[in-house]
Amino acid sequence: MRPLHKTITQVKATDDYKLVLLFGNNETRIFDVNPLLKWGRFAELQDINIFKKVSVCFDTIQWENGLDLDPEYLYKKSKQT
Repeated sequence: MRPLHKTITQVKATDDYKLVLLFGNNETRIFDVNPLLKWGRFAELQDINIFKKVSVCFDTIQWENGLDLDPEYLYKKSKQT
């Protein structure tokens, strides 16, 4: 089992391609997806309607097209609010 600070319990997508993430330890952090939008299948997320269809899947986040990101990566690369 992952430590609580590396488990995502809620996600909200913003209009500027950021994710507001709530981790299992009740810490809210912001992850900027913009740098990933030029890489491979992440380019599909440039469509804001696709980007906003993100949800919690197990202990991380996932988009409807199957893309996901490791919760440890999201924690390390995000900023506290």
